[in-house]
Amino acid sequence: MAEEARGRDGESNSPVGGTGKSEEGGKKMLKIVTYNVNGLRQRISQFGSLLNLLNSLDADIICFQEIKLTRQELTTDLAMAEGYESFFSITRTSGKGRTGYSGVATFCRVNSTFSSVEAALPITAEEGLTGLLDNSGSSDSSSGQTFGDDHYLMEFKRDELLTIDSEGRCMITDHGHFVLFNIYGPRADSDDADRIQFKANFYKILQKRWDLLQGQGRRIVVVGDLNIAPAAIDRCDARPDFEKNEFRRWFRALLVKNGGSFHDIFRDMHPERKDAYTCWPVHTGAEEFNYGSRIDHILACGLCLHEVHDQEGHNLMACHVKDCDIMTQFGRWKPGITPRWKGGRITKLEGSDHVPVYVVFKDIPDIPAHNTPSLSSRYMPEIRGFQQTIVSILMKRKVTEQFSVSWMGSIPASDQDQTKKLTVCESMKGTYHDFSISSAQSEELASFQVDAKEDDMRKSNSGEYVAIGRHGCLKSIPNAEKNRTAKRVQPSQLSLNSFFQKVPNLTNAGSDCTKDDKFYNEIDVAMSYDEPSTKTSKLDGISRTTEKSDFNILVAAKEQESASVPTGEDKKHAALLEWQRIQQLMQDSIPRCDGHQEPCVSRVVKKQGPNFGRRFYVCARAEGPASNPETRCDFFRWAASKSKNR
Repeated sequence: MAEEARGRDGESNSPVGGTGKSEEGGKKMLKIVTYNVNGLRQRISQFGSLLNLLNSLDADIICFQEIKLTRQELTTDLAMAEGYESFFSITRTSGKGRTGYSGVATFCRVNSTFSSVEAALPITAEEGLTGLLDNSGSSDSSSGQTFGDDHYLMEFKRDELLTIDSEGRCMITDHGHFVLFNIYGPRADSDDADRIQFKANFYKILQKRWDLLQGQGRRIVVVGDLNIAPAAIDRCDARPDFEKNEFRRWFRALLVKNGGSFHDIFRDMHPERKDAYTCWPVHTGAEEFNYGSRIDHILACGLCLHEVHDQEGHNLMACHVKDCDIMTQFGRWKPGITPRWKGGRITKLEGSDHVPVYVVFKDIPDIPAHNTPSLSSRYMPEIRGFQQTIVSILMKRKVTEQFSVSWMGSIPASDQDQTKKLTVCESMKGTYHDFSISSAQSEELASFQVDAKEDDMRKSNSGEYVAIGRHGCLKSIPNAEKNRTAKRVQPSQLSLNSFFQKVPNLTNAGSDCTKDDKFYNEIDVAMSYDEPSTKTSKLDGISRTTEKSDFNILVAAKEQESASVPTGEDKKHAALLEWQRIQQLMQDSIPRCDGHQEPCVSRVVKKQGPNFGRRFYVCARAEGPASNPETRCDFFRWAASKSKNR
């Protein structure tokens, strides 16, 4: 049973074009893709399914960043796909603006999850950088000493370490021949001291983790959105102070050409390629003019897998990297896109603001047989399901039985066979229809708390009590008690009273009542609440005269109301004219940019500060190099008033 639960033997439904590992001349290949999806749900919706998204990338290991999911939102359709195993690191923070933010996921394409020898399936997996979240039982050394030990991170407090891992920015998987880091690096504005410190701590701890692994002779592959453009060639608008950024200096210090141990694989393979960007501004249409930056990277360090005596010149980059490039076909901008704004060229683009980057390793041998790590999403309670206890099942049954006993105990034995039949009034004139409640519906009814008040049960002429519902009146069993209270279930559940309303609102009872029938029903209901007539014939005559007069008044009022109500077409036409008037006012109030004399677009300041929530206007064209006159000009104007903060 344990093996059946853990394994999936047999052939995998691999995408067209290869299995988990392709072969070329008897040499096994391993393809890794990194992709900031800017919302996993959105990308799955764009491609139709998770499997379609994964197959479109056609890789053995696929690393997603910025999945934007909370643990409660993680469902099978977001985490499981045939032929893949997945590992998630999801944000745990509830900080301002960061709930459901960031998050990374690693998908591994495999043929078997039980006793597999594929390098794509990790031997162990770990969530986070610090080791404090590690529940896999793995360690970084043969002695069992973990990275979370004080020896490595003694300069940080425990709360600081937990904060680093709370945003779901790192998933580590050990693939035998190498350790893979799936990273989503923090972003920090130049004037945000707290985030700058967070980013500095994040990369400091990350480098300590790498140093520990390198000291053990392990090979390391790092992929992801690091939010760092290493050099001016990797940025469209590199300013004079570009090189002074502390994180950019840290990144360059990692590289072999600067005395470090890591290779920037893309730049090493394409040292002179310009305009090779992986990310563009979200709302400015910058993809049209390729006005972006290269912040999605694949780094590698360590010795090669060949058994040679002299390792000089032999490393993971030189001996095993076959290809590395940017998958520009996933870009949002496509020629011929229809502009959304009639007076400008801005458009809403579908897809992520990043594109994937891939690397292909060659000569990767199999590894010893192993099973899927316990951190796989297939073992998560949100995916596998929560186990119910016998007590929880019996508690639900007990509540249902108590409701049934309370309901049946207040009904005469002769009428108990009719308890599942209720009579629905079509109108107040006495026409009724019977319908039966199924056992499933009666059980659902039992889950609601019942607290029937006296004013919710009105006595009919026959001495029976009638409960008034939203779709009609429900005729109760004769001599039933007016107050019946069942055991309360949960305070947050609806009560039976919420389905009851007063008799005068019964005008809509019966789905096939005509408009006139409903009108006369209203009159009957209104008259039924008049003061009781006296027993003398004189007063009876006066009462009948008064009722007739009231009837005529109500009829006249109803006819006048019907004549004055506009038809549906009149309302539609009036709404259309009003909307056209509003649109014209909006167009007249929008300024035109100086560079192109075209209507501008309005934006709102979202950054905290004195201008937060304030609206302004800019050129509607796409952002691009200042040397290109077709790109957005530098027009800027504040709107007349601030937008209301919501």
